[in-house]
Amino acid sequence: MPAAAPIFTLDHVTVERGSKALLHAISTEIPGAACTALLGPSGAGKSTLLRLLNQLGEPTSGSVRFRGRPLTSWDVLALRRRVGLVGQQPVLLTGRIRDELRVGRTDLEDDRARTLLEQVGLYAGMLGHATAGLSGGEAQRVCLARTLAVEPEVLLLDEPTSALDTASAQAVERTIRNLVDSGLAVVLVSHNLSQARRIADQVRVLRAGRLVDSGPADRIAYLKERV
Repeated sequence: MPAAAPIFTLDHVTVERGSKALLHAISTEIPGAACTALLGPSGAGKSTLLRLLNQLGEPTSGSVRFRGRPLTSWDVLALRRRVGLVGQQPVLLTGRIRDELRVGRTDLEDDRARTLLEQVGLYAGMLGHATAGLSGGEAQRVCLARTLAVEPEVLLLDEPTSALDTASAQAVERTIRNLVDSGLAVVLVSHNLSQARRIADQVRVLRAGRLVDSGPADRIAYLKERV
């Protein structure tokens, strides 16, 4: 099967903070309709790279293209509807789950909202519940459902299951695979190598801001060496 066409292209991307290079001359492609895991030790630059993809950061030099166009040529708000980011720490913006799911989609109907909750492993009957009473894991999944409500083309996930119990994490992993199988591109930052083995199609390994390995998940030594 031919590789999926790239949805992002990074060309010699460097990010510097003061005298330190957080990313150093990264050149790679991120395919569409696939789950690409960004792996490597803490401080390798994974989250820095992820944030570049929806303009929450900018490269010091080099370029990032989305669907063949320079990222800087996109309207930022339009880009972030197409490229959704779910961070490691959930941030809820409203008092009710129903309103939370409508933050970016004011016309979202209740039936669709309930489906989104079930899709991320939550009970559909929670739609009218207060956000203040949610556990950390529930809040994280509501944030994921909120992002999915606007029907993005790409989902950026920064350690999305780090605060979840095993059952909740498995529900999110199933959601990710189902989304990828339906044509969504997912870029996942994870320290959970078992998770990467289960759900990643492609892997990019970073170390000290440099891309040190890249390819299909089943060919990456980093995953095979750390059983």
